[in-house]
Amino acid sequence: MSQPTSILLLGAGAAVSRLRRALSTHFLTVESARNLDETRELALRCRFHLLVLVDPAGPWHALRQALEGCDGLPAEILLVTDKSRAETAVEALRDGVADVLLRPFQTEDLVATVNAICREGAPGGRNRLGRGGLPLIGNSGAIEDIRRLVERIAPTATTVLIEGESGTGRTLLARLLHEQSGRRGPFIPVDCNAVAGGVPDTAKQAGATLFLANVEALPMDLQGKMLRNMEEGVNGDNRIVASTKANVAELVARQRFRDDLYHRLNVMRITLPPLRERRADIPVLAAHFIDSLSAGMELPPVRFEADELEALGNYDWPGNVRELRDVVEQTLLRGRMPADALAGSVGRSAGTPDYPLDWTLEQVKRHHMVCVLEACDGNKSAAARRLDISRKTLDRKLGASGRE
Repeated sequence: MSQPTSILLLGAGAAVSRLRRALSTHFLTVESARNLDETRELALRCRFHLLVLVDPAGPWHALRQALEGCDGLPAEILLVTDKSRAETAVEALRDGVADVLLRPFQTEDLVATVNAICREGAPGGRNRLGRGGLPLIGNSGAIEDIRRLVERIAPTATTVLIEGESGTGRTLLARLLHEQSGRRGPFIPVDCNAVAGGVPDTAKQAGATLFLANVEALPMDLQGKMLRNMEEGVNGDNRIVASTKANVAELVARQRFRDDLYHRLNVMRITLPPLRERRADIPVLAAHFIDSLSAGMELPPVRFEADELEALGNYDWPGNVRELRDVVEQTLLRGRMPADALAGSVGRSAGTPDYPLDWTLEQVKRHHMVCVLEACDGNKSAAARRLDISRKTLDRKLGASGRE
């Protein structure tokens, strides 16, 4: 961003507190108001770039009229609500809000959305994020090929399956497909690790993109419902984009994923390469993160020394682009690259495990279960499905003794 971002959240309850904590680590000023009176008071004291409405009650048109009576509010509005209120979200989009996020979503989705709105829609404007608003950074042949493919298929309604390891940018690519498609409807992210009652029905929406993150974790019963939704509910103006970090074809062979749903999702497959396979992009990405993060945090840019760039290039990046961004953020906060920033893998060959070689097989299994549970944000049911074991077995194994 070219300017500091100040955000005002309007809403009450635990959801607002969680959003404020998440945003405060990325943006300069984040305030919250419980009602319109507090909103008016804050808007008169501070110039905000973005208003985030959290779970607004009542009909949209009534809230919109009330907001228009508040002097000093930013023109750009982000609506955050539950997927059960998708119709309200569509009404808000038609009325001119900048974007909508329907829960559940990842913090990175929230931050990317706020960055996109504030980058393209200046305070006092009514601009929406246009084509090419989200960057796919890199000069490697693999990234160039993906950019060309996105430009070609984005305007179509073709279903897309995005493959890639954690941190490679699957959510960003899905958003890029939506933004370059020209669709006016919402981008609806759904984390399949956290679904319970099902996925949103897009039949009543127009121009929407339903993004199924971690689709490999979708329970078998909901896979059937998803297939029927695709066959009956998605009209020609809507699109399904799914992402996975697993080999779904192998899950099909193990009867852990429906083959008919897999073939419906796998119409167009895009594979994001891990960062270790496109090392030439590391300096470009590092420079991009330095510029964008330093502006957002109001910190002077810090340039990597030649030996530091060499270390970045030799690192295996198990966390991929997301990990590189974290290293750059640490570097900016400290004023130089921390000595232990790459301690996790520097000097370790790619085939060496991240646990002691004298561990027993049971200790290794438990370690893997803990890692999968962390990847599922503590959701034991989702972790058990991914491990192909029962929830009871997972509880029993994690309760067993052994070193981490």
